[in-house]
Amino acid sequence: MIHTTVGQLGHFFVILSFVTALVATVAYFLSALGRRSSRQNVLVEEPQLAYAGESSFGGKTAKRKDRAVTPVSEQQSQKDDWRTLARWAFYIHGLAVVGVAVSLYWIIYNHYFEYHYAWSHSSLALPVQYVISCFWEGQEGSFLLWLFWNAMLGAILIRTSGKQWEAPMMAIFALVQAFLASMILGVVFGDTFKLGSSPFLLLTEAMPDAPIFTADPTFVPKDGNGLNPLLQNYWMVIHPPTLFLGFALTLVPFAYCIAGLWRNQPLEWIRPALPWTLIGAMILGIGIMMGGYWAYETLNFGGYWNWDPVENAIYVPWLVMVGALHTMLIAKRSSTGLKTAVILTIAQFLLIIYSTFLARSGILGNASVHSFTDLGLSGQLLVYLLAFVVLAVFLAARKWKYIPSDEQEASVYTKEFWLFIGATVLCLAAFQVIATTSIPVYNKILEAFGKVSNLALPVDQPGHYSKFQIWFFVVIALLTGIGQFMWWRKVENKKWDALITPGILTLLISAAVIGSGAIKNPVYMALLVASVFALVTNGTILLGIVRGNYRLSGGAIAHIGMALMLIGILFSSGYSRVISLNGSGLMISNSEDFTKNGNKENKENVLLWLNQPERMDQYQVTYRGQRVQVRDVPGYVPRQDVAVIEGDFHGVALRDIEQNGKLYHKKGDTLAMYPENVHYAVEYREPSGKVFTLYPRIQVNQRMGVVLSPDSRHSMDRDIYTYIATAPDPMEESKWEKTETYSVAVKDTFFLNDYVAILDDVVRTNEVEGTQLGPNDAAVRARVRILSKNGEQVLSPAFIIKDRMVGRRAETSDELGIRIQLNEIDPRSGKFTFAVNRTQRDYVVMKAFEKPLINILWIGTLIVVLGFLIATIRRYREFTKMRDKVVV
Repeated sequence: MIHTTVGQLGHFFVILSFVTALVATVAYFLSALGRRSSRQNVLVEEPQLAYAGESSFGGKTAKRKDRAVTPVSEQQSQKDDWRTLARWAFYIHGLAVVGVAVSLYWIIYNHYFEYHYAWSHSSLALPVQYVISCFWEGQEGSFLLWLFWNAMLGAILIRTSGKQWEAPMMAIFALVQAFLASMILGVVFGDTFKLGSSPFLLLTEAMPDAPIFTADPTFVPKDGNGLNPLLQNYWMVIHPPTLFLGFALTLVPFAYCIAGLWRNQPLEWIRPALPWTLIGAMILGIGIMMGGYWAYETLNFGGYWNWDPVENAIYVPWLVMVGALHTMLIAKRSSTGLKTAVILTIAQFLLIIYSTFLARSGILGNASVHSFTDLGLSGQLLVYLLAFVVLAVFLAARKWKYIPSDEQEASVYTKEFWLFIGATVLCLAAFQVIATTSIPVYNKILEAFGKVSNLALPVDQPGHYSKFQIWFFVVIALLTGIGQFMWWRKVENKKWDALITPGILTLLISAAVIGSGAIKNPVYMALLVASVFALVTNGTILLGIVRGNYRLSGGAIAHIGMALMLIGILFSSGYSRVISLNGSGLMISNSEDFTKNGNKENKENVLLWLNQPERMDQYQVTYRGQRVQVRDVPGYVPRQDVAVIEGDFHGVALRDIEQNGKLYHKKGDTLAMYPENVHYAVEYREPSGKVFTLYPRIQVNQRMGVVLSPDSRHSMDRDIYTYIATAPDPMEESKWEKTETYSVAVKDTFFLNDYVAILDDVVRTNEVEGTQLGPNDAAVRARVRILSKNGEQVLSPAFIIKDRMVGRRAETSDELGIRIQLNEIDPRSGKFTFAVNRTQRDYVVMKAFEKPLINILWIGTLIVVLGFLIATIRRYREFTKMRDKVVV
């Protein structure tokens, strides 16, 4: 059955959201201009306003030049009519966006694989939380998520911004929504032009030439392609919504800024925009760090940040947004600060659109693991970007004259000077990253003009970016300390005495750390000193503030968190240490991946045979075998305890499944499995005797092939980060060599592979696993002891006579790679004949890192969030108090 109704309903909601966004844009625009409604016959013109706010720059305030042709009450009535229409249009737009989202999720959740989006991104095997992730795996779903957050924020702003700002600001909001809605419109004009890509396309519409639809137009796949295995992680359930909420929040200060310029009020927009800028910087920062933690848990490059082009494209707007935030704080007293705040507030939103273009236009090609393929939306994205570039630049240029100039240059002893310098350094750091990241864009531009470019991204991208960013953040860390002292007037009358004590403490602490031999690289020494200085100075300020009014402590707390983050990054990245060194002298692999860079991987991986302990750094490590996940059983289950049903996402319990003394399934039960995942139990024994086990994962996925994911053991001072570099394909059956036979008597010795085997005894038994013995049946079990360098192992194959039929039950040792079966018993000679097969022993090649003090990074992140939250609440309260005093 093909479920077309829900798709048609969803597509209707898309069209409705686009149309209502346009209506809201026009109505808010006319309300902001003060024009008449359709029910009135009087034309109202907007007054020509010069800068009408109070000037704090020491210059003269321009006078108001009115050219009104209608009474104020009539003009207000006209504005209210258009505003009412605009509000209803925007609310209906929001409901339509929710309708689109519900329709798409309904399709995914109910596995309507006749729809291209559901078939491309989901499958029957996915648990509910990953079905949610399918919603935003595709481009259309992520645009819809962005639309949703913008609609929610717009509804909030309509109720909270005040009538003074609502119309001009929401006109910008609604215009952005119209552009975003067009991205999922999916309307085709003629044979060539397509506006957007619809998430409600049927497979027959998306792939009309596929042979299967020629043979059967009603064909519906039984299953979908499934979710990218890299996204099957709980962070991918919450990271994209958080990141796109950060995207949406960049629009709020941009809209306020444009509204302020539009109204010839280049200063007044700062106060309402400031709390939104704070919350936006906080949420976007959280989203970025969530992505870093996801990479740390899921990808196997050994860290949380790899300077991937798409990572950079999000990092840059955040830096600029933080820079804009700092210039907003000085805008009232500094014309230079105000002008910079205008520029950076515009830039942070435009950079978000630019980052979207980089990630979704396909321009990055294979340069990024995060980039999407081009769905034909690159032209639309470019129009979207250029439209707002032109709008913002034109308006800023036209209204620039309304920003008065400073009469005096800012002194080095003022807080305005130091905050401006800090914002400048943040922008320089952002420029360095985006300039290199945009190399593929430069190449495309030159190709468009018929030129051939030889520019290429750096081979060692982490090294390239890090060598610059370290120095930028050395300066930023120093500036946070000095700036806080300036802000709280600790440095006055051109005397710097207040910084002497923090400076001495910084040198003492840094000297102690450096003297211990923990840091030897001079560049890292500089970053340590700067970070400790930021920690000490901001800590000193915080102690003073808390004694007075804790509500003022947001800035100091955020800077302390930043200093801790820098210390965590310094040690966890700069002093990450490979502990899986190959001391055996053996070549683990001759493959290209292992022999590159002077056999680096052969030197930095250890080969572990099943149940065979090896020494690794201070640990004794033992590979304990493969594990699988059963959906209703906590932890991991030995793979040999479950017979996995291929392609059915279920398995059969081969023995009772117990965890922590609780019986979850009995032998023979059918189990719901997590597909594709095979975990490898690696046991670590510390010198103290304490044991912990890590479970790095291998996923075998049709879309991605073999995907490797790490596991880590977290402790206060370090993480042990482990991943499987290579292992036998867990989806392949063991390939047994040709059968060999051995005829031996009890106590005889024979050789299996490189092992010595001894037949200790053959005894009668009344129990054989998997066989029910009756009173007239008989069975014997042999006891074959196999000696290896790690001890001995006993295999007990059984010989069965049941209902006058002969049966045999073999015993297998994955650890030894041996399967042995008792084939014949000769009572005359006393000889027993065994059939033996050999196969590759179970093994893994493993890489492990020690990452010192990485938890300081995560703790610092939480402290930064706390600081932003305190500052947001404070600034929002200030705004609401001022708003409530305004008489509209």
